Amino acid sequence: MKKINKKWSTAGLLIAMGIVYGDIGTSPLYVMKGLIAGNHGEINENFLLGSVSLIFWTITLLTTVKYVMIALNADNKGEGGIFSLYALVRPMGKFLIIPAIIGGAALLADGVLTPAVTVTSAIEGLRTLPIFTEIFGYSQEVIVVITLAILLILFSFQRFGTDTVGKLFGPIMFLWFTFLLVSGFANLLQDLSVLRALNPIYGIKLLFSPDNHLGLFILGNVFLATTGAEALYSDLGHVGKSNIHLSWPYVKISLIINYFGQVAYLLSTDIHQFKEMNPFFHMIANPLMPLAVLFATLAAIIASQALITGSFTLVSEAMRLKILPRLHVLYPGKSRNQQYIPVVNFLLWVTTSIVVIVFQSSTKMEAAYGLSITVTMLMTTFLLHYYLKTRAKAFFAIAVPIFFAGIEMIFLLSSLDKFVHGGYVAVLIALAIIVIMYIWYKGSQITDGLVEHLPVKDYLSQLDHLRNDHSLPILQTNVVYLTKYMVDDEIDAPILYSILDRNPKRAHVYWFVNVSVTDEPFTKQYEIDTLGTDYVVLVKLHLGFRVSQSVNVYLRQIVSELMASGEIKKQVQTYSVSENREVGDFRFVMLNEELSHAGELSNWSRLIMQTKFAIRQITVTPARWFGLEFSEVLVERTPLVIGECRKPQLERID
Repeated sequence: MKKINKKWSTAGLLIAMGIVYGDIGTSPLYVMKGLIAGNHGEINENFLLGSVSLIFWTITLLTTVKYVMIALNADNKGEGGIFSLYALVRPMGKFLIIPAIIGGAALLADGVLTPAVTVTSAIEGLRTLPIFTEIFGYSQEVIVVITLAILLILFSFQRFGTDTVGKLFGPIMFLWFTFLLVSGFANLLQDLSVLRALNPIYGIKLLFSPDNHLGLFILGNVFLATTGAEALYSDLGHVGKSNIHLSWPYVKISLIINYFGQVAYLLSTDIHQFKEMNPFFHMIANPLMPLAVLFATLAAIIASQALITGSFTLVSEAMRLKILPRLHVLYPGKSRNQQYIPVVNFLLWVTTSIVVIVFQSSTKMEAAYGLSITVTMLMTTFLLHYYLKTRAKAFFAIAVPIFFAGIEMIFLLSSLDKFVHGGYVAVLIALAIIVIMYIWYKGSQITDGLVEHLPVKDYLSQLDHLRNDHSLPILQTNVVYLTKYMVDDEIDAPILYSILDRNPKRAHVYWFVNVSVTDEPFTKQYEIDTLGTDYVVLVKLHLGFRVSQSVNVYLRQIVSELMASGEIKKQVQTYSVSENREVGDFRFVMLNEELSHAGELSNWSRLIMQTKFAIRQITVTPARWFGLEFSEVLVERTPLVIGECRKPQLERID
């Protein structure tokens, strides 16, 4: 996606409505219902006022102050999210990869529950329609089937991109928030006295009140009102800071008024008959009920879509930061931010569907929802501390993170109760992702740090002799190697071994290409060094972590520019379907590293490397990752000897 101008616009505000607030915008569907269910349906005035007070101050402190007012300023060239934040602060210490990995994994894991909770909560609203109950009764199986069908359609359409549907997201979500505002305000007028809950004393008293059967653990349900705050930060790059700043007040007012309206409705009604019901739907006038269910379903789908898109972005960033293995990425839409990762989409669909089948009702899902996201928020706060250290006064850099870390730690402790009620699902998924991230990151460190490197200039005479050796056939006009390491003219030693020692490869021009992923998201730059020749070219591509690595496309541009400047000779083709073609053919040589048993390596490091290579077998090939699936590619196996070579144990005998 072309970076949206930071200046606000009407279109930008609508896009922000559709993309940024999907998760937090659907929280009124289940938060108050979850609080009532968590208290076993035993509610009174003190409980309701205290609950809505806690909701208001949670949204104000965490979403408004921490994320909208502070975190949005920690942008990386307009991009937000925990990995963008990590990219900004990683020069301050290698250990910062730990909170980045933990936070990213927890965000992906807890996100599995978001589509399940939101869609199920919306579909359960069908039971408020008389025609639905007459036909199906109160059967939860029907709700589950409808939810699964919607999720199947939603995930199936990801491959086609969201350009068309995305244009509708903004207006629909604007109407949704307007509906929240109007319906909440209409019920609030029945009892304006509930506004006294704006006083935080009501919330604090509830934490220690006998009316609250959960005690501190009630905050685990209150926290659900702000789970979309991290997604708000992650989606910064889609809409721009100004559009979020201007649209958030309307969104927040709509949410708060709706929560207060639900409480006013419960206080003015015989609440005991609604213990098992959702106050969001029951406060809606009967003629408007079908509209409420329709809006809720659409909002739930949009919230799920935002989660899916955010997961693609998060995984893509992790891949380019060498935190996750390479996966096949498609770009089905017209914009760069519209990514589709088939394996991620499939895993999300399967896990989300399993959650719906296992938990059945939204009430049970809510009991498990929100545990992992508190971990993500804590990790973001930790990284924010290091960001603020270089950009704010010392007191502010320390006091702000401590304040929010204290609040989030309380929410984390209060959410631990969710573990036994299903929160373990998200925790186990997060742990699995953390293990994969650690193995890939650690394995990359081992190989990058210990593989031998050689200077190309020391082998120029051999390369010159080889290209003019007419006793050998021409492999290709241009032979291209992708090297992981390039400092000055030094490259990975196995590459030169492949050219000179292993079936000498004759070519007119030898290309050595290194792709460097920058901390900025959208960098597209390159450096050239020909070492004073017209037959050796060292190319260093500087690509942002949000930019696709289509090496063949970039190389085509570089070749044309070098020929135009006379740095390399034109390669006139005798036979070609293209008239006056001046660029020869290319062959890319990919070295497939395999762990050699000849090297000395600790058992733990060897296990990491073996596991990394095993994971590599089921992920996208290097050729496909670098956009070379339709190019001439030669794959060679090369032994990776790490550490000192083991001494032979043979003894000569006569």
